[in-house]
Amino acid sequence: MSATALGTSSQKSDSPEHVDQSSAPLHTEELLSVSHVSLSFGGVKAITDISFDIMKGEVRAIIGPNGAGKTSMLNVINGFYHPQEGVISFRGKKRRRMKPHQAAASGIARTFQNVALFKGMSTLDNIMSGRSLKMRRGFFWQMIHVGPARNEEIRHREKVEEIIDFLEIAHIRKQPVGKLPYGLQKRVELGRAMAMEPDLLLLDEPMAGMNLEEKEDMSRFIIDLNTEFGTTIALIEHDMGVVMDLADRVVVLDYGKKIADGTPEQVQSSQEVIDAYLGVGH
Repeated sequence: MSATALGTSSQKSDSPEHVDQSSAPLHTEELLSVSHVSLSFGGVKAITDISFDIMKGEVRAIIGPNGAGKTSMLNVINGFYHPQEGVISFRGKKRRRMKPHQAAASGIARTFQNVALFKGMSTLDNIMSGRSLKMRRGFFWQMIHVGPARNEEIRHREKVEEIIDFLEIAHIRKQPVGKLPYGLQKRVELGRAMAMEPDLLLLDEPMAGMNLEEKEDMSRFIIDLNTEFGTTIALIEHDMGVVMDLADRVVVLDYGKKIADGTPEQVQSSQEVIDAYLGVGH
């Protein structure tokens, strides 16, 4: 990543807490709020007193150098980590502790920096697994696979087929995902998260390890998912070109602290962000 990608303006921006939001996109309904969250592992602080919000319908990027606390922040949001301090509110409901399956049931889906799929299962079955929380019939009906349970599965498979068509992966629908190229595995993982029909989708480095063509495809899917399906998205991404193209607003972390928060244009002109993220002097 070059200095040009993030901006090299020498003009000092406002402080993180006083960035002008006047040019921010008009998303007015708060979906999630992170309020003064701190997370430590033993004596090591991963996150220190971080606050920001995610508005319904926006694409919110979380950026920063390696070790800045970005993935830890996503882990706090989806309940994998429990912060020692602070509160997270989702759809107006405050919570201090929530397990990942509870977060998923409430409408938060997640993909991972390292692909986490069932490698021996097909693309279709992996995406179908994302519908498990939508299944209403009990274990008995699922086992005998007749009547209501069979009809329910047919309806869920129709939804999965729509996702497969959306992601343009019909040609690999029956293939074991462990044999697929990495870029297609990332696409399948996105499909599994989409199958949950989340209100908030957390994407941890969705472009990692991809070539330019794969990044362009994934960017297109994310844009369409946001605009056509209305899915609110929070993503971690190191490719600043992608962040500038996709994000409505960007929050920047460094050593577990928030150093900037605003539109892509505001953030990329912040000297503090340039210094922290690129390691260049004033």
